[in-house]
Amino acid sequence: METPSDEKKTMGEPLLITAPTTSKGGFRTLPFILANEAFERMASLGLSPNMILYLTKEYGLETAQAANLIFVWSAANNFTPIIGAFLADSCVGKYRMIGFGSILSFLGMVLLWLTAMLPQARPHCDQFSSICESPTTTQLLLLYSSFGLMSIGAGGIRSSSLAFGADQLKRNNPETLQSFFSWYYASISFSALIAVTFIVYVQDNLGWKMGFGVPVMLMFMSSLSFYLASPFYVKLKARRSLFTGLAQVIVASFRNRHIDLPSQPTKEVYYHGKGSMLHVPSEKLRFLNKACLIKNPQQDLTSDGNASNPWSLCTIDQAEELKALIRVTPIWSTGIMLSVIIAQGSFLVIQAGTMDRHITPKFEIPAGSFGMFMIIAVIAWIAFYDRIARPLASKIKGKPVSLSLKQKMGIGLLCSCASMVSVANVEYIRRETAIQGLSDEPQAMVYISALWLLPFNVLGGLAEAFTAIGHMEFFYSELPKTMSSIAANLLGLEAFAASLVASFITSTVDDVTKKGGESWISSNINKGHYDYYYWLLAGLCMLNFMYFLACSKAYGPCQGDDEGQAQASRKDDRESIDDC
Repeated sequence: METPSDEKKTMGEPLLITAPTTSKGGFRTLPFILANEAFERMASLGLSPNMILYLTKEYGLETAQAANLIFVWSAANNFTPIIGAFLADSCVGKYRMIGFGSILSFLGMVLLWLTAMLPQARPHCDQFSSICESPTTTQLLLLYSSFGLMSIGAGGIRSSSLAFGADQLKRNNPETLQSFFSWYYASISFSALIAVTFIVYVQDNLGWKMGFGVPVMLMFMSSLSFYLASPFYVKLKARRSLFTGLAQVIVASFRNRHIDLPSQPTKEVYYHGKGSMLHVPSEKLRFLNKACLIKNPQQDLTSDGNASNPWSLCTIDQAEELKALIRVTPIWSTGIMLSVIIAQGSFLVIQAGTMDRHITPKFEIPAGSFGMFMIIAVIAWIAFYDRIARPLASKIKGKPVSLSLKQKMGIGLLCSCASMVSVANVEYIRRETAIQGLSDEPQAMVYISALWLLPFNVLGGLAEAFTAIGHMEFFYSELPKTMSSIAANLLGLEAFAASLVASFITSTVDDVTKKGGESWISSNINKGHYDYYYWLLAGLCMLNFMYFLACSKAYGPCQGDDEGQAQASRKDDRESIDDC
């Protein structure tokens, strides 16, 4: 059994499996792992911005129908990594999961490329009238299969790349790990910028065949780069997943639901694992304490003190981990609306496509590239806050100064509301100008600069920088270290839920408003009322902000808001559950 000092020392180190001391692993493998996900991100993100144009112009889908398809695709991209993480941890292993995902992503992009290359793979469209025949079942099946394969492949790669790269490094060198994490996120950010600029530019100027061919080549390079270093990887075996442990608590609590909890709990009554520093569970969410209640020691425990059936008896640690996850769920849910706002990029592409996008008389920004300003805003604010604002404020105050986690999240949510108000006003002015002679010409240019869309992108970037990063810090500070893998996937789960919510909102608005005539989100943007749709989202944002205030007050103080408490939590993570 570990001593308390050993336990604290272990918790102070990064929660990563120690790489065996062999000739394998090390820094030489990291460029191949980073290149694998960087190329995959570049390829998949390069397809997203203009996809709504491809679906409406080449497949003849209605705007709302195309947007819903993109929302579902985005939801799948964000949910499959959670399934991938479970499979990688429990049975497949990270190496096989990444390799499997790389191959499927490549096949999915090949299928999508074939829809552009083969005229028979998509419905016939009149290039002059923009009227398309209805796609056949086979054509839609080919399109949906490409989306499905890309989503499954993304789940395989994104679920395991970060952890697999960390497996190649030694556990006792935190600076090396921090360097790897920095390069990991830097490579992803750089890939996103390349995707929304270069690949979108190719699609706009060289057509869909070349525009979809570039991601195919990038995905091929992604797969190749990963397998080139295969002999040198540290390939750790799969082990029991944390998701399984949480499921066991739920099942055991349900099975023991008729058992009464003792009024005076003692450590002999509850089952705790070897080396655990918790001997009795907390009083919060007490019904989950039944999962770790020993009913009959002779039947419930084996001769060596382990649970005879982990689906009937769980450790106190498992119960407390589930409690911590349940407690952060309300604040987690407040980020869904922010992700809904970020997901409106498809409508912004249509809007920007009807505006003057010229920077110089001979150069104009592709409509799908305006998302780069959001990425730039995120990077710029992080650099400004971390390198200028916070050090300067700390110097003036004479002590460390930083925004609290709840302040970050609240400011981000307000920025998301402001971004929708901004784009709603721009669309109102654009539409009022367009209906004066251009009502029946949705592709015609309205001579209003598309740069008026920058406030939406800048405010959206600030919202993401404040709230998304605030959420990540919140999850990591409030959840036990043993749940760091779940903390890393909560943002992806948030984006998954947001895609479904965005699809529901779009479908509802389209179904309700078109009963009175033209839909708010009509395929003819000049006849629709996208400004009303944006105002609706702005109103939902404000309701979400008030919901956040209520959740924040109910949650109480956060560990990450006080540095002293944060340090204490790193020494004893389980105590953080009772202190919050």
